[in-house]
Amino acid sequence: MKDTHRVLVLESSSPSMNLQQGLNLQSLIACQNYNPQDAVHPAASACSRGMTAMEEKTVKAILFDLDNTLIETSRAGAVAIQKTSELLKTTLGLDDKTTSSICDKFKHKLFHESFDPAAGRSIDDVRVGHWEESIQETLGGSSTPSLAAQCYTLWKSSRLELLSLSPQICDLLKNLHRRYKLLLLTNGEAQTQREKVDAVGCEEFFDAVVIGGEHPEQKPYISIFTLCFQKLEVEAQDCIMVGDSLDTDIQGGFNARVRATVWISGAGGAVPDGSVKPDYTIPTVLDLPQVLEQLK
Repeated sequence: MKDTHRVLVLESSSPSMNLQQGLNLQSLIACQNYNPQDAVHPAASACSRGMTAMEEKTVKAILFDLDNTLIETSRAGAVAIQKTSELLKTTLGLDDKTTSSICDKFKHKLFHESFDPAAGRSIDDVRVGHWEESIQETLGGSSTPSLAAQCYTLWKSSRLELLSLSPQICDLLKNLHRRYKLLLLTNGEAQTQREKVDAVGCEEFFDAVVIGGEHPEQKPYISIFTLCFQKLEVEAQDCIMVGDSLDTDIQGGFNARVRATVWISGAGGAVPDGSVKPDYTIPTVLDLPQVLEQLK
């Protein structure tokens, strides 16, 4: 059946496609050494993985993404940007158009960020630099390191303060943990993602937490999924992968040959043409129990 609002998508196979078409390079910023030959073709249904319906194993473990799967990072980020915009307006006497330009430049730099810990700068230093460059590029003139630092501190603290697990998601994780092993698998720079995990206090719900930035490769590479399976002492076909990113969560799940992939589509988003196709599509992680019923 085709995927619609709040309808589980039960189709398991995906159209034949070139892997590079299925991966959004911008989503792989942290995977700087990406080689298409390292990944598995996405058209990997239960049958193509060498298993018939009768042979499929019972689900033993669930791998969860963090950002925009369990916590509303995008919403928190938007509010943090708005607060920083107000700081710029009151400090520099700028109009809305100019402050929006500065903030848009910062978001662009953040999205395309490439961080190398060996370079001798912390992620905080790099992101203060994003604000300083954004202000200079918009206004010209001399450097404004003090204001850039204020902008970064406000943006970072505001975003972290707004991140939380809803009571409903806490209940979901508690209930799931009674039956399944749970692992949190999140891409991103190590310090940044650890700060999010600490801010939302979610570690208690999981048997293990794996931060992509703490390892040589991140999702969708097979190696980090193999690490997760080892930590949980399970096999790939014992697991399902749940996340909002087709390019990293769902592609990675297919690459690792997990039992099923579950895409959190948000407000009824459709799978784009040419993208990897998830086994199941739900608008919110709260609908995951319906998928698990189908997998029994």
